[in-house]
Amino acid sequence: MFDWITSFLEGGGAWAIAALMFLENVFPPIPSELIMPLAGFNAASGATSLWLTVCAGAAGSLAGAYLWYLVGLIFGERRLRKLVRRHGRWLTMTPAELDRAQGWFDRHGRSVVFFGRFVPTVRTLISVPAGIARMFLPRFLLFSGLGTAVWCAALAGAGYLLGGSYDRVSAWLNPVSTAVVAALVAAYLWRVLRWQPED
Repeated sequence: MFDWITSFLEGGGAWAIAALMFLENVFPPIPSELIMPLAGFNAASGATSLWLTVCAGAAGSLAGAYLWYLVGLIFGERRLRKLVRRHGRWLTMTPAELDRAQGWFDRHGRSVVFFGRFVPTVRTLISVPAGIARMFLPRFLLFSGLGTAVWCAALAGAGYLLGGSYDRVSAWLNPVSTAVVAALVAAYLWRVLRWQPED
């Protein structure tokens, strides 16, 4: 998996980083905790500059967050709840999880849009209640963008620092990254099979 991701990132450069981070926010096939360190790792070898790596990752992630904001804005709470009830099995989202995201947003407002970018799952879900609440779009993009940029910079920076130890870490990064993705796929399939509709 490590070899596939790194070759994809090397071939696509900044566009590949942005595309993977966008997909991670829309439907997480590969987590940002794997994408951005590997992108930083590649940057250390000269594939792309570190600042371009961070900017591309942040742009892709912000585009995904904006898509979910639009879902909340366009569908509204009632229609979105109906959608989750009907297709929650494949979205792996329940009305209860939607309620929790709404509760976080109601209690913490704009701050959770920023800090939610550092928490798996929350970084996707929190955009929905922001859209439902019609949060002022420039403010949503500002707080989401700042949180995303900090997160991407931290992850890419960690990978960049590892870049000087390529020979030592590449041997174990491949099985570790494969195991992470396999575990995520297994967790998704488990949720699909165990999903129970809520009244």
